[in-house]
This record gives sequence, C-alpha cells and structure tokens, in this order.
Amino acid sequence: MSALRSPLRDWRVARLRIRSQRVLGIDPVDGADGRWIGERRLGLRPRRGAGEIMSGPEKLRAGTGGAGTSNFFLYVEGPRDEDILKIWARQISRPLARHLESRIVILGGRRPARAQEHFRIELGGRGDSRGLVVLDRDHHSGPGDEIVVTEPGLEVFIWKRRHIESYLLAPSAIRRTLSDSLDGRLVDRLIEDHVPSPEDEGACRAANAKEILGSKGELGRSLGERISPAAIARAMRFEEFHPDILALYEKILEASGLRDWVPTTATQRRIHEPDHR
Repeated sequence: MSALRSPLRDWRVARLRIRSQRVLGIDPVDGADGRWIGERRLGLRPRRGAGEIMSGPEKLRAGTGGAGTSNFFLYVEGPRDEDILKIWARQISRPLARHLESRIVILGGRRPARAQEHFRIELGGRGDSRGLVVLDRDHHSGPGDEIVVTEPGLEVFIWKRRHIESYLLAPSAIRRTLSDSLDGRLVDRLIEDHVPSPEDEGACRAANAKEILGSKGELGRSLGERISPAAIARAMRFEEFHPDILALYEKILEASGLRDWVPTTATQRRIHEPDHR
C-alpha cells in the first residue's frame, strides 16, 4: 500500500506547492523545473540539481555574460506604466520580462529631460549605451510638441493614442476582467455605450481611457471603484495587442540586445509580423 500511496502523496505535495506559489503571486511554471520566476521574486538564486540541463536562453546568458545588455534603460512616466509594460512583456518574451525587472526607471511624469540626465550620468560616454523613453501623447499632437533628446543612444517613443491606458480599451479583455463582479449583460451595455470600438482608431485615439476606466467613469461607478489597468492588461490576450504595442516591444527588443535570441514560437513571431490595422 505504501508503494501505491507514494505517487499520490507526491502529487498532492506538488499541487499544494503550486497553490501556495499562486497565493504568493508567483508563477510556478517557467523553465524545466518551474522554479525560476518564483525564486527570482523571492530574491533567491535558482538552484540546479545534478544532471539538470540548461535551457537555450540560459545557455545564451552563460555564453554572453548575461541576457541582453546592461547598458540599457527603459524610462516610463509612472508606476502604472511600469506595471502594464511588465505584464505585456511576459506574453511577448519571458527573458525580456526578466531583463526589464532591473532596467526600468520611473520619471515621475512626462519628463524626458530627467531621462536624459539619468542616462548621461549612468551610461554617458559608453558607445553601446541604449535607452528608450516611453511617453503618453496626452494632449500633445502638434509639430511644436515633438520631443528632442540629444544624448546619443537615447530614443523617444510616444504612444499614438492618448495614454498607455488607451490600449487597454479591448472589449473582450474588459469583459473578462469584470466577469466576476458585474452581470454580463450590464457589462456589454456599458462597453457598447462608453468604450470605443477597436475598429475605430480615430475614436480610440481621442478617447480619455483614464476617465473611462476611472472611478468616476460609467464602468467605475457601476463597479463601485476604478477598474484596475493592471487587471485588464493581465486579461489581454496576445491577439488583442494593438500594433502600437508590438512596435514598442520591437524597439525594446532591439535596444536591449534581446531581439536575436528571443525564443521563436508561432505566437512570438507575430511581434515581427504585426497585423497593421
């Protein structure tokens, strides 16, 4: 009997470990043994048992002295931007998401001058230095509103829509986010009345997503609080990513030195072949 119970006991222990990891917000599945992300978030060095084989990305890190370049910074306006970009990155490339954990700098607003100062202090004078400043368009749209940076290797990416939150106006992702909180018919009506159609790019660019998803918007009032942008980002599927999102990550992959070794799967190839709408 003990021989019969042992596999079952092992299975139960494994399930309990996975459940506890999820409660802690740890993704239990990454790589061959499922420990990499959990241990990284807990500040632990991943352990490798005898006979374990390094994955392809790990071999490349070992061969190049680290994934991507340490001479890269991604500058964002605030913590919300950081959260959304990290969530999207996990769908595009886990190695990229891990690399961004230590390469994002929060500017505290639309402050490209602060990005230039940081870039100059941290990486100035190094020929292989790269940096990318990601800014909301907000109300800036005229020729006089163009952002110019003078530090070699530093680029600016401005969303074509008003805010990064504007790319969360994906009806299906919003439905999935609210499915446990509101009646489905009410959600459908609210989306139809207040969320622009993804096919109408002009309306999406003009829409103020922060107000639509905020606590004072119709969706937020029905929910009793603002809708979490991070929750919608997590609910988004890769096929719901707007071409502007893919264009940004194309730039990030190029600047960070990761483009040539991101694992090529049928899904990830789409970042190089986006469907332009």
